[in-house]
Amino acid sequence: MNPKVEDSVLLDASAKIGDGTRVWHFAQIRDGVTIGSSCVIGRNVYIGSGVQIGDNCKIQNNALVYEPASISDGVFIGPGVILTNDQYPRAVNPDLTLKSAADWISVGVSIGNGASIGAGSVCVAPLEIGAWALVAAGSVVTKNVQTFALVAGVPARQIGWVGKSGYKLQPHNGFFRCPKTGDLYELAGHELREVSAQ
Repeated sequence: MNPKVEDSVLLDASAKIGDGTRVWHFAQIRDGVTIGSSCVIGRNVYIGSGVQIGDNCKIQNNALVYEPASISDGVFIGPGVILTNDQYPRAVNPDLTLKSAADWISVGVSIGNGASIGAGSVCVAPLEIGAWALVAAGSVVTKNVQTFALVAGVPARQIGWVGKSGYKLQPHNGFFRCPKTGDLYELAGHELREVSAQ
Protein backbone atom coordinates (compact mmCIF):
# COMPACT_ATOMS: atom_id res chain seq x y z
CA MET A 1 0.00 0.00 0.00
CA ASN A 2 1.63 3.24 -1.14
CA PRO A 3 1.87 6.24 1.19
CA LYS A 4 -0.84 8.89 0.86
CA VAL A 5 0.43 12.46 0.97
CA GLU A 6 -2.02 15.37 0.67
CA ASP A 7 -1.38 17.86 -2.14
CA SER A 8 -0.79 20.71 0.32
CA VAL A 9 2.18 18.96 2.00
CA LEU A 10 5.63 20.51 1.48
CA LEU A 11 7.62 17.35 0.82
CA ASP A 12 11.31 17.47 -0.07
CA ALA A 13 12.20 15.20 -2.97
CA SER A 14 14.87 13.43 -0.91
CA ALA A 15 12.47 12.39 1.88
CA LYS A 16 11.46 8.73 2.09
CA ILE A 17 8.00 7.69 3.28
CA GLY A 18 7.05 4.08 3.95
CA ASP A 19 4.09 2.08 2.70
CA GLY A 20 0.73 2.84 4.25
CA THR A 21 1.84 6.11 5.85
CA ARG A 22 -0.61 9.01 5.69
CA VAL A 23 0.58 12.64 5.70
CA TRP A 24 -2.19 15.18 6.28
CA HIS A 25 -2.64 18.74 5.03
CA PHE A 26 0.03 21.46 5.28
CA ALA A 27 2.72 19.30 6.90
CA GLN A 28 6.33 20.11 6.01
CA ILE A 29 8.83 17.27 5.62
CA ARG A 30 12.39 18.43 5.01
CA ASP A 31 15.37 16.94 3.17
CA GLY A 32 16.73 13.56 4.19
CA VAL A 33 13.76 12.63 6.39
CA THR A 34 12.89 8.94 6.64
CA ILE A 35 9.41 7.93 7.82
CA GLY A 36 8.57 4.24 8.26
CA SER A 37 5.46 2.35 7.24
CA SER A 38 1.90 2.74 8.57
CA CYS A 39 2.52 6.11 10.26
CA VAL A 40 0.09 9.00 10.63
CA ILE A 41 1.55 12.51 10.27
CA GLY A 42 -1.03 15.13 11.24
CA ARG A 43 -1.98 18.52 9.88
CA ASN A 44 0.67 21.29 10.14
CA VAL A 45 3.39 18.95 11.44
CA TYR A 46 6.97 20.07 10.84
CA ILE A 47 9.70 17.43 10.51
CA GLY A 48 13.25 18.78 10.26
CA SER A 49 16.10 17.75 7.99
CA GLY A 50 17.33 14.19 8.40
CA VAL A 51 14.88 13.19 11.15
CA GLN A 52 14.40 9.42 11.38
CA ILE A 53 10.95 8.05 12.27
CA GLY A 54 10.15 4.35 12.71
CA ASP A 55 7.08 2.31 11.77
CA ASN A 56 3.56 2.66 13.23
CA CYS A 57 4.10 6.13 14.70
CA LYS A 58 1.45 8.81 15.20
CA ILE A 59 2.52 12.45 15.15
CA GLN A 60 -0.49 14.65 15.83
CA ASN A 61 -1.45 18.10 14.50
CA ASN A 62 0.94 21.04 14.94
CA ALA A 63 3.82 19.00 16.38
CA LEU A 64 7.32 20.36 15.67
CA VAL A 65 10.04 17.71 15.34
CA TYR A 66 13.40 19.42 14.92
CA GLU A 67 16.51 17.66 13.68
CA PRO A 68 18.37 15.57 14.70
CA ALA A 69 15.45 13.87 16.47
CA SER A 70 15.28 10.08 16.32
CA ILE A 71 11.89 8.43 16.82
CA SER A 72 11.64 4.65 17.17
CA ASP A 73 8.75 2.35 16.26
CA GLY A 74 5.28 2.82 17.71
CA VAL A 75 5.85 6.29 19.18
CA PHE A 76 2.92 8.65 19.86
CA ILE A 77 3.59 12.40 19.71
CA GLY A 78 0.57 14.43 20.77
CA PRO A 79 -0.76 17.67 19.30
CA GLY A 80 1.45 20.71 19.73
CA VAL A 81 4.48 18.78 21.04
CA ILE A 82 7.88 20.38 20.43
CA LEU A 83 11.17 18.46 20.22
CA THR A 84 13.87 21.13 20.42
CA ASN A 85 17.41 21.07 19.03
CA ASP A 86 19.35 24.04 20.39
CA GLN A 87 20.88 23.76 23.86
CA TYR A 88 21.98 27.41 23.95
CA PRO A 89 19.45 29.27 21.78
CA ARG A 90 20.41 32.67 20.41
CA ALA A 91 19.45 34.41 17.18
CA VAL A 92 22.76 36.29 17.10
CA ASN A 93 26.43 35.95 18.02
CA PRO A 94 27.95 38.14 20.78
CA ASP A 95 28.73 40.82 18.16
CA LEU A 96 25.00 40.86 17.16
CA THR A 97 25.64 39.25 13.77
CA LEU A 98 22.97 36.79 12.76
CA LYS A 99 23.90 33.19 13.59
CA SER A 100 24.41 30.80 10.70
CA ALA A 101 24.25 27.01 10.64
CA ALA A 102 27.98 26.95 11.44
CA ASP A 103 27.51 28.99 14.65
CA TRP A 104 25.63 26.42 16.72
CA ILE A 105 25.64 22.71 17.50
CA SER A 106 22.44 20.82 16.78
CA VAL A 107 21.42 18.41 19.55
CA GLY A 108 18.39 16.14 19.48
CA VAL A 109 15.73 14.18 21.28
CA SER A 110 15.74 10.39 21.01
CA ILE A 111 12.51 8.48 21.74
CA GLY A 112 12.39 4.71 22.32
CA ASN A 113 9.88 2.16 21.05
CA GLY A 114 6.28 2.60 22.14
CA ALA A 115 6.81 5.81 24.13
CA SER A 116 4.14 8.54 24.25
CA ILE A 117 4.58 12.30 24.50
CA GLY A 118 1.39 14.02 25.68
CA ALA A 119 -0.20 17.06 24.06
CA GLY A 120 1.59 20.38 24.40
CA SER A 121 4.75 18.94 25.94
CA VAL A 122 8.18 20.38 25.23
CA CYS A 123 11.20 18.06 25.17
CA VAL A 124 14.37 20.11 25.61
CA ALA A 125 17.36 18.57 23.83
CA PRO A 126 19.67 16.87 24.37
CA LEU A 127 17.76 14.04 26.01
CA GLU A 128 16.56 10.46 25.66
CA ILE A 129 13.08 9.18 26.40
CA GLY A 130 13.07 5.45 27.09
CA ALA A 131 10.90 2.81 25.50
CA TRP A 132 7.24 2.73 26.64
CA ALA A 133 7.69 5.85 28.78
CA LEU A 134 4.79 8.28 29.10
CA VAL A 135 5.21 12.06 29.25
CA ALA A 136 2.03 13.64 30.62
CA ALA A 137 0.37 16.44 28.65
CA GLY A 138 1.84 19.90 29.18
CA SER A 139 5.15 18.70 30.60
CA VAL A 140 8.55 20.27 30.02
CA VAL A 141 11.13 17.48 29.86
CA THR A 142 14.69 18.57 30.61
CA LYS A 143 16.27 15.27 31.77
CA ASN A 144 16.41 11.74 30.39
CA VAL A 145 13.32 9.61 31.02
CA GLN A 146 13.69 5.93 31.94
CA THR A 147 12.01 3.05 30.16
CA PHE A 148 8.40 2.63 31.46
CA ALA A 149 8.63 5.87 33.49
CA LEU A 150 5.63 8.19 33.91
CA VAL A 151 6.72 11.83 34.12
CA ALA A 152 4.72 15.02 34.53
CA GLY A 153 5.11 18.70 35.35
CA VAL A 154 7.33 21.70 34.72
CA PRO A 155 10.05 20.59 34.87
CA ALA A 156 8.92 16.99 34.39
CA ARG A 157 9.54 14.59 37.28
CA GLN A 158 8.82 10.90 37.59
CA ILE A 159 5.51 10.22 39.34
CA GLY A 160 5.21 6.49 38.69
CA TRP A 161 5.55 3.72 36.15
CA VAL A 162 3.43 2.68 33.18
CA GLY A 163 3.15 -0.62 31.35
CA LYS A 164 3.03 -1.21 27.62
CA SER A 165 -0.71 -0.46 27.66
CA GLY A 166 -0.01 3.08 28.93
CA TYR A 167 -1.88 2.54 32.21
CA LYS A 168 -0.22 3.50 35.50
CA LEU A 169 1.15 0.42 37.23
CA GLN A 170 -0.03 -0.53 40.71
CA PRO A 171 2.03 -2.21 43.47
CA HIS A 172 1.17 -5.93 43.72
CA ASN A 173 2.90 -8.47 45.98
CA GLY A 174 6.36 -7.00 45.50
CA PHE A 175 5.81 -6.36 41.80
CA PHE A 176 3.99 -3.75 39.74
CA ARG A 177 0.82 -4.84 37.94
CA CYS A 178 -0.91 -3.32 34.93
CA PRO A 179 -4.59 -2.79 35.80
CA LYS A 180 -5.60 -3.25 32.17
CA THR A 181 -3.66 -6.33 31.08
CA GLY A 182 -2.57 -7.94 34.36
CA ASP A 183 1.05 -7.98 33.17
CA LEU A 184 3.66 -7.90 35.92
CA TYR A 185 6.79 -5.76 36.12
CA GLU A 186 9.63 -5.62 38.65
CA LEU A 187 12.34 -3.19 39.66
CA ALA A 188 15.87 -4.39 38.98
CA GLY A 189 18.03 -1.78 40.65
CA HIS A 190 16.58 1.47 39.37
CA GLU A 191 15.15 0.00 36.16
CA LEU A 192 11.73 -1.50 35.60
CA ARG A 193 11.38 -4.62 33.47
CA GLU A 194 8.51 -6.80 32.35
CA VAL A 195 8.46 -10.23 34.01
CA SER A 196 5.21 -11.74 32.73
CA ALA A 197 2.50 -11.09 30.21
CA GLN A 198 -1.03 -12.46 30.57
